[in-house]
Amino acid sequence: MLTKRGSGILMHLSSLPGRFGIGGLGREAFEFVDFLADAGQSCWQILPYGPVSRIFDNSPYMSLSAFAGNPMFIDPEALAAAGWLDAALLEDHPEFSEYLVEFDQVVPFKNGLLEKAFLSFAGQDDPAFRNFCEGSPWLDDYALFMSLREEYHNQPWYSWPKAVARREESELARCRKHFAQRILFRKFVQFCFYTQWQALWEYCRKKGISLIGDIPIYVAHDSADVWANQACFKLDPQSGLPTHVAGVPPDYFSETGQKWGNPLFEWQSKDPLVKKALYDWWAQRFQNLFRMVDIVRIDHFRGFEAYWAIPGEEKTAVNGEWIKGPGKHFFDEMGKVIGALPIIAEDLGLITTEVETLLADLGFPGMKVLQFAFDSDEKNLYLPHNYTTTNCVVYTGTHDNDTTLGWFFSDKVSAAGKEHARRYANSREGNLVHWDFIRMAYATVAAIAIVPLQDIFGFGNDCRMNTPSTSQGNWRWRCASRFMDHETAARLRRETVFYNRLFRKQDTLITVNE
Repeated sequence: MLTKRGSGILMHLSSLPGRFGIGGLGREAFEFVDFLADAGQSCWQILPYGPVSRIFDNSPYMSLSAFAGNPMFIDPEALAAAGWLDAALLEDHPEFSEYLVEFDQVVPFKNGLLEKAFLSFAGQDDPAFRNFCEGSPWLDDYALFMSLREEYHNQPWYSWPKAVARREESELARCRKHFAQRILFRKFVQFCFYTQWQALWEYCRKKGISLIGDIPIYVAHDSADVWANQACFKLDPQSGLPTHVAGVPPDYFSETGQKWGNPLFEWQSKDPLVKKALYDWWAQRFQNLFRMVDIVRIDHFRGFEAYWAIPGEEKTAVNGEWIKGPGKHFFDEMGKVIGALPIIAEDLGLITTEVETLLADLGFPGMKVLQFAFDSDEKNLYLPHNYTTTNCVVYTGTHDNDTTLGWFFSDKVSAAGKEHARRYANSREGNLVHWDFIRMAYATVAAIAIVPLQDIFGFGNDCRMNTPSTSQGNWRWRCASRFMDHETAARLRRETVFYNRLFRKQDTLITVNE
């Protein structure tokens, strides 16, 4: 599927610099695209961009919606340019950190600006807004869900009054009328997000940068998606609680596995109406995403072949069982509706022959992570000399890994593993290990090499984005603008040229047979 050698950088929108406390869709995002182009890169990989919840430590993998955008990414300067905000309001903001997202400060500040912008916008007959609403079938449920969540003090939907939680039509009709103005506000916010996103995506295309999105296979229990499509998930019909939840068995990251808590899909339902509803929802999800990005990485792809089902009452992920997923048939059905499926499969962890066969049948590229390569024998599949195909994407590390520098100096990595990495990279004492790993990734046969931005600058573990199996202090790292200088871009470009990964705008990164 991957047709040309290329390279890119992994960095979430929230990690961008900027004066409003969190990265987003403003000027700094466009400047980062310029940095990528100057550095000879061909792609920018981000994390899921949906609205997040403080309950889940603002994790982008536990979003309130699989379709909506995070309002915190909306650029206030663009709202002022549209005439919806007084520019003077943008100067009166807290002293935000350059290096961390302080959500407790950012959220009320940005929400206040969005409320003021909406007051200026409300009542306007804007054709673009009307077209956006008409072309977004998910929007009505999402806007109502968020309005109800606000009314019930951010409590999860399954704790709402039963008539609302169970979506009795007469009660929903009453709520739509009663909360009409708040529903309109939520739609306006999404209109702002999608409009700004399209401008950034168009700029990426102009600069020859492909945008790689990220889609969690599961959605949060407390989300508009589960509330609006309850029959599609394994829920107790009375309580609304999951009977079984998602996770993974004990692995590299945790001795007790990971219990994520997301409700599982009703893949095994015998009811054809439920199965149709589930497939329709997935088709809408893919269609929406491919209107936002060029390529999609599916997180925990192996769940389509078989998934770890944990009884809802279990405290850990140890006592689960593997259950067959929908397999190739699912993607065949998606292809009939959508056409091309430019997908990267996250195939890390316990991968079976069946998962490998599914990937081969679909032609999706998998992932290789260099940090996993050096603590076992010479047959390790992440060692570059064991790659058997160019149709893969190599990473120095992912958002779930420590930074490469943090990894190398961690006591979790054995002395033998460190020596193996040094020898493999032909590293000499005093060399910068993060550049050793970048060159190692670039030198592989993998069609695409992706490097987290932290590894470009050699940042330590204080700049780690996420630590799996922990629930506090993640997803906060930001990069100050002064680090993204011309000298760094030039150095990265030299390596890109040397390893034949320089990309031209007229090249095609990905080819998919429809």
